[in-house]
This record gives sequence, structure tokens and C-alpha cells, in this order.
Amino acid sequence: MSLRAQSGGEDARRELAEASPARLIFKYSWPALVAMSLNALYSVVDRFYIGHGCGEAAIAALTLAFPVMMLFAAFGVFVGVGHAALMSIRLGARDMDACEKLLGQLVAFKLAFFCVLPPLVYFNLDTVLGWCGGNGVSDEALGFAKTYLRIVLFSHFFSHIGFGLSAMMRAEGAAVQSMAALAVGFGVNVVLDPFFIFTKIPLPRTSLALPGLGLGIEGAAFATVIGMFASFLYAVWRYLSGRTLVKFKWRCIGFHRGLVLKPCGIGLAPFLQQLFGAAINVVLPLAFAKWAVDKAAATTQIASLGVFQSVMILVVLPVLGTQQGLQPIIGYNWGARNFKRVRSTLFAGFSITTILCFAATVLQTVPPFPRLLASLFVSSDNPALLDIASRDLAVSNCMLWCISLNIVATTYFQSIGRPLSAIVLSTLRQGACLIPAAWFLPYFISDHALGVWLAMPFSDVACCLMTAVPAAYHLGFLKRVRFSAHEKGMKT
Repeated sequence: MSLRAQSGGEDARRELAEASPARLIFKYSWPALVAMSLNALYSVVDRFYIGHGCGEAAIAALTLAFPVMMLFAAFGVFVGVGHAALMSIRLGARDMDACEKLLGQLVAFKLAFFCVLPPLVYFNLDTVLGWCGGNGVSDEALGFAKTYLRIVLFSHFFSHIGFGLSAMMRAEGAAVQSMAALAVGFGVNVVLDPFFIFTKIPLPRTSLALPGLGLGIEGAAFATVIGMFASFLYAVWRYLSGRTLVKFKWRCIGFHRGLVLKPCGIGLAPFLQQLFGAAINVVLPLAFAKWAVDKAAATTQIASLGVFQSVMILVVLPVLGTQQGLQPIIGYNWGARNFKRVRSTLFAGFSITTILCFAATVLQTVPPFPRLLASLFVSSDNPALLDIASRDLAVSNCMLWCISLNIVATTYFQSIGRPLSAIVLSTLRQGACLIPAAWFLPYFISDHALGVWLAMPFSDVACCLMTAVPAAYHLGFLKRVRFSAHEKGMKT
């Protein structure tokens, strides 16, 4: 390793151990936020262009495809978050050999994933979309969903490798480089989307228009594939060029005894969280299909759900970015047994997350914000859908402000390597509360569709109350051990 790389690595470790928690959270969160935003905004950008150029059926089609995309993302998070969290802990313990093996093992997991899940979904696409509510929508919407997924399924190999390597860069303190890995792909996607989707692309403030390919929803899929490949190339180049603290070694690709179960255990919590998110996005279309008077009404409600998903990605990303910034700080200092610093970082993270959750609630519930947000994805030529989508946003997010405790507590347990606690907390809102409520509340409310939407604030409140007990217990633990383990000579 060069002297420059050694110096940079020491600076990063010293910063994680000594710098102000609030400043560190900001430093690590904003690149993580940008990186997550860029990754998540692939689907949001597609919906923006498709909503204004392809109509209601195409929005509903992307909503049907969304659970499948979330399923793929769940496996990516399972590998990436677990390995990145353990790398932060091993960096705190200065175990570079384990870090190099973790990097190689991440690549091995990604290759194994690619060989199984995409072919499985591709050859059973009709069945999978039927589970996602495809039988309750118009034939046009179902056809669009099949077209989109057939194009993007196998490109997730590039997305998974790029996102996984980006998470490892962030874990070693290279937050800006981690962000850049995803910024490259997103930029490519944004530029190509209108060119591939529309026949003519109007130039602002002129009467001129650029020619486009006019491929519609197929064009959105092709632009996404090319963007994912660009991110993959950048991330691989970073590691192969030797510009990272943890070096990539070909001989480390594989599964290493003693390093498989721990990252899988840590990654299981966000994996289940994503998996239940996918399940929610299966249950909700099925619920709307059940209670709608016909397929046209079901298609409208599912299109409104697509607007809800896109807006939630936009307003909740700052919250999730903050958690990504918290993880390496808590993980490093837990590994270094500096519990006082863990506690101060946890309090700072909770304060910031609560403020962001409250802002997200206001943006989605206080007029005129819900309608303005919905209009990003619904053409003014469809005022009925615009009215429904803006109402649904306000109803479903009125209690979003109270989920900050659960979010931060889940991040804390992931970061310190307590997978069971993180798993339980991460599945509370979506698994234990939202899925049952979405299915049963409509039986007790005359406006059945409204009953489905009310399941969300119900689950937010219930989840917050159930998280309070383990959170209070661990705050008490951190208060008892607020001295540094290094000062007291404690052993792990």
C-alpha cells in the first residue's frame, strides 16, 4: 500500500474516532443520501417521463413491476449492508485481512445471486405478475409490465455489483467515491430516458424539438439498463485501480469460514425490511383489485399507488441517507469499544431523523404540497387521477413523523452487529402491522379504498410504540458504559 493510501486510511479512522458526531453524520450522510437517491431515482425518473408520455396504464404497469424490483433490491441489501457493516467493525479493530476477504465474499454472493433469481423470475413472469395484482388490472397495463421486466431483469447483475462495491467504499470512509459510483449511472439514465421514450423532445423556451426513438416504456427500460452498466464500470474501475483503502484481490473471491454468517445475520434485517416492502407492494394492489368495482377502477387506484411510491422515495430518502451516514460511525466506534461516542452519535442521529420525518409528513399532508407532488407523475390531462393521488398521499402519511424511533433503532442494531434485534424492529412496521391492517381495515370502513390507505398511519403509530421498549433498554446500557473501553482496558 502506498504512503498516501496509508495516510488517507489513518485520517479516515482518526476522524471516525474523534470528530464531532453531528459533523460526521452530515459528512457521511450527504454522499450516502445522494448515492441512495440516484439509485432509487431510476424508477422515479422512469415514472416521471412515463406518467407524462405514456399514460395511466403505463404508471400502473411500473407499480406492478415495483415489487419484483424490490425483491431484487432486497437481495442486494442483504449482501451489501451486511458486508459493509462488518467491514466498518473490522476496520475499527484494524483487521485488514478480514476486510479484504469480505470484499471478495461480497462479489461471490453477487455472482451466486445472478445465477439464480433473474432466470427464475424471467421464466415465471406471468405467475409473478399475477401474484403482484396483474390479474386485476387492464390488459394494456399488464402487457407494459411484462415488457419492462423482460428488459431489466438480467441487468440487475450490474446494478448489484455496482451498489455492493459502493456500500463497501462508504464503509471504509470513501463516501464521495461511493456516491460517484451511482451518480455516473443515474446521469446516463436521465439523459437517455427522454431520448428513448419520446418521439420528439421539446427544447425549453424554443419551438424546436430533438428527435427521439419513441420506444415508450421499452425505452425507459433500455435507458435503465445502460445506466446500471455505467455504474458497474465505475465501481469496478475504482477497486481494480487500487485507489481504495481495502484492496480487491482476486484470490479472495469466494466464501470464507468465519465471515459468512455474521454479515448474513446483519444483512438479514434490511433484507427482511425490503422483502416486507415488496410484500406490501403486492398486498396493496391485490387489496385494491379486491375492493374496486371493476378493472378500470383498480387500475386507477394502482396508478395512485405508483404515485405514492414515487413520492415516498423522494421525501424519505434524506431519512435513509442519514442512516447510511450513521452506520460507519456507530460501527467503527462500537468495534473500538468507545461506547460514549456511540451514545452521542445515536442521539444526534435520532434528532436529525426526527426532524426529517416531520418535514416529510408536512410535505405530503399540508396543502398544496400533496397535489404539487402528485403532479410530478400525473399529467394535467388526467385531473381525476390527480385528485385521487393527492388525497391518498395526505391520508397515508399523516403519522409518518413518528417512525423515526424505529428507523434509528434498526440502524443502531445493524451497526453494532445485533442482527436479531434489527430483524425484529425492521419487520414491525411492514410485516407485523401494515400487511394485516391493509387486508382487514377495509372490512370496517365504508369507503374500502380509504380503508386500505388508513392502514399506513395505523402501522406507523403501532410500530413506534413497540420500538420504545428495546430502544429504552439499550439507551440505559449505553449510559452505564459511557466511558471508553480503551480507558478502562475492557475486553470484548
